[in-house]
Amino acid sequence: MRVSVVIPTHNEAQAIERVLADLPFGLTTEVIVVDSNSTDGTPGIAARMGARVIQEPRLGYGRACLTGFAAANSPDVVVFLDGDYSDRPSELPSLLAPIAEGRADITIGSRLHERNSAEALPWHQAMGNRLAAHLIRLFYGLEISDLGPFRAGRAEVLRALGLEETTYGWAVEMILKGVLAGYRIVEVPVSYFPRIGKSKIGGTLKGTAGAAWFILSLIVRYYFRRRKAESPA
Repeated sequence: MRVSVVIPTHNEAQAIERVLADLPFGLTTEVIVVDSNSTDGTPGIAARMGARVIQEPRLGYGRACLTGFAAANSPDVVVFLDGDYSDRPSELPSLLAPIAEGRADITIGSRLHERNSAEALPWHQAMGNRLAAHLIRLFYGLEISDLGPFRAGRAEVLRALGLEETTYGWAVEMILKGVLAGYRIVEVPVSYFPRIGKSKIGGTLKGTAGAAWFILSLIVRYYFRRRKAESPA
């Protein structure tokens, strides 16, 4: 199974070496670091660690993920992972197992299954994730607890979804489009730790409010879009 790992970065020099060193040896085919205007030497560190570095000057977490996905070299599975060492790359085998065993098309790492992991999230992020997961269960019938960034998907499925969100809504777009298309989405418990360095989203009021707006509005928008499509003409 060819596995490409995509890691968006912006000023992650304190963490990126640990992230890359923690990836299980021999499990990944390639590692792509998509860097957005880092000024702290992140790209150089990633390149020295053997990653393929792509510069993406346009802002947006989703845009970085899409850029990395488009650059992946014929993968069977694509993994998305943050570059701040809050998730543990060593747990990649657990994330990939349901796909490798034919039980899932997309896997989402849930940070909220373990108390210690949940407590590592800022309270507003944990609350926002629980609210979003509750709405997804209510509107779409998918039993998930978190919208974690550590996730994997079969490449052909991700291409079929036509992902296009370039900002904070990218993470939930994958889930919503996946469940509406009938793909199997499986949640996998993962560890979570306080990130190294300052958060670009949860660490600022602007980032938190922006993420909440994009995520919650997408959940509602896709729900009413489906209702409209299912309504008789």
